[in-house]
Amino acid sequence: MKKAKLPKSSKNSIKKEPMLPNYAGKLNRSKAFLVDSFMLLMPIMYIVFYLFMGSREEFGAHKIYGWIEIIVPLVILQTFLLFKFGQTPGFKAYDLYLIDEHTKQKPSFMVILFRNSCAILSFFSIFGWMMMFFRKDYKTLHDLLSNTAVIQK
Repeated sequence: MKKAKLPKSSKNSIKKEPMLPNYAGKLNRSKAFLVDSFMLLMPIMYIVFYLFMGSREEFGAHKIYGWIEIIVPLVILQTFLLFKFGQTPGFKAYDLYLIDEHTKQKPSFMVILFRNSCAILSFFSIFGWMMMFFRKDYKTLHDLLSNTAVIQK
């Protein structure tokens, strides 16, 4: 039996597709969020409740002021950790990293600060966080606005 001859392929006909990053899944991102909530947010809330405001009742009386005192240090702390190490404690626990989509490297300080500020805004709209469950790359609104991605190493 004769074997069919296949045409020789030239070097020019082979197209290399760009390698897509290994986007972090929604389960690992959600678990990392929970870890960060307990390791970063809870200590800040305790400090604000009992050291700055004196009690939970005082916090309840001045909720807007109290939440500003919680959110501002949280954004600063997360921005510092992501800029310095590329990870928060939750990201580290699940081997996740934040990258800039253009450079595929760690984002600049201002990009991270913008991303974290947008994360707070998208939290209040719920839609921004829920986007991750409907997208193939699991990006949230703040990832899209800052052109960043969370990847699994």
